[in-house]
Amino acid sequence: MNAKRVDKIATGVLYAIAALVVIILVALLGYILVQGVPEISWHFLTSPALSFEAGGGIGIQLFNSFYLLFLALLISLPISLGAGIYLNEYAGQNTITGLIRTTIEILSSLPSVVVGLFGYLFFVVQFKLGFSILSGAFALTVFNLPILTRSIEEALANISDDQREAGYALGLSRWETVTKIVVPAALPSIITGVVLSAGRIFGEAAALIYTAGQSAPALNFSDWNPFNISSPLSPLRPAETLAVHIWKINSEGIMPDAKAVSAGASAVLIIAVLLFNFLARWLGKRLYKHLTAE
Repeated sequence: MNAKRVDKIATGVLYAIAALVVIILVALLGYILVQGVPEISWHFLTSPALSFEAGGGIGIQLFNSFYLLFLALLISLPISLGAGIYLNEYAGQNTITGLIRTTIEILSSLPSVVVGLFGYLFFVVQFKLGFSILSGAFALTVFNLPILTRSIEEALANISDDQREAGYALGLSRWETVTKIVVPAALPSIITGVVLSAGRIFGEAAALIYTAGQSAPALNFSDWNPFNISSPLSPLRPAETLAVHIWKINSEGIMPDAKAVSAGASAVLIIAVLLFNFLARWLGKRLYKHLTAE
């Protein structure tokens, strides 16, 4: 068998594997969307869930998911940005930084249920925050920090050293060069990483079962005082998210229309994650064109 024939066979096998992966993905997404999209309505998206009767929605769970996502990013983004800048721009190649990078890799590979159990023992029990949005946000921060730090570090590493040297030639300090040249140049990749990590956080369930809780108390959407426990903005109230809600209604079996609600909630979750991914690509391209004037 000559080299050309071997190359054609190998190429065909690779194309077949790629096509199989795409078919499986499309079939999975298609099944979820076909089953769930007919269940989605304005009433379904805005009304509270009902436990022992049909006709409930996912309004509170959907709000909780976005609120938790906002708080988790609010905590993790500044820390990840600082860590990424330090590791790429200031830290040298030595034993300590090697240990830090190894730790980041290990943390990024931890199962989310392990992060949830750590959050339960540390934030819920030790710090006495209870099952609350704050406990869930801290757990999601632990879950998101290593991935986001690695993403930001790689974004900064992709910036050419010529741009740094140009900043030094203009008399800028290292900090000024990083903040005024390197970070703005890496901004498209950083934002892409942040939006993709947001999609991952939005669909997380295991880490929140043990920290944010599995209940969604009635909220008073006319009360925006975060110090009132019935307020939607209260960080100390328990908060069942959309992903946790899907798991809960399928495991308890006390909802008459559990199948329909689960299908609709799954479709909403998939659509949200897809939107996060498309938004990341769109923002990255727009910012790149804006910053490079292409």
